[in-house]
Amino acid sequence: MCHISNEMALVKNKKTKDGAEKKIVDAARKLFTEKGYDAVKTRDIAKEAGINLALLNYYFRSKENLFEIIMKENMGRFMEVITGIVNNEETSLEKKIEMLVANYIEILSVNPDMPLFVISNAKIDDHRMKLREKFLGSYFMKQIQQAMKAGKIADINPASLMLNIVGLTIFPFVARRMFQSSNGLTHEAFNELMQERKKMIPKWIEAMLKVK
Repeated sequence: MCHISNEMALVKNKKTKDGAEKKIVDAARKLFTEKGYDAVKTRDIAKEAGINLALLNYYFRSKENLFEIIMKENMGRFMEVITGIVNNEETSLEKKIEMLVANYIEILSVNPDMPLFVISNAKIDDHRMKLREKFLGSYFMKQIQQAMKAGKIADINPASLMLNIVGLTIFPFVARRMFQSSNGLTHEAFNELMQERKKMIPKWIEAMLKVK
């Protein structure tokens, strides 16, 4: 009887722990998204989660650890979305470029600190390598090569095309704080600008690929 009671207590404790950890992660995700990493304090996360600060520190030790967990989750979801786009054999090259740009901007608008996290965090290298491999072996790359051979687009190194897409969509988020500060842009105004770029970037890429 005592053995059964101990097992029940362990199950209950695990459920309590899992529930508390989920509340903390959910609260951190919400606040990081709304305010950005720098503006959020651990006490803010604890208050949002409805727990005391000591419990947050017991489970996660620091805001940095929470941020890393959330960013890795976001990277995983990001990779799933991008992989689905580049390997869809029924979508045209032009439409894929539109979808890549739109999804990059949508995901980064919700997670504006992700690019800096990816650049500065060596622990994310495995995700970067997997994403690179998925791109190089994707149907999207095959479409680029076929379009070049058929003379439909300019003869361009596919890696340069990807750098242009990635640079035009991601760099504004890397330089976000500096750009907002120097131009007096609010968070909302910056996001409006990114929504405009969602429409403009595919047009710029199309102009780059135009056969002269």
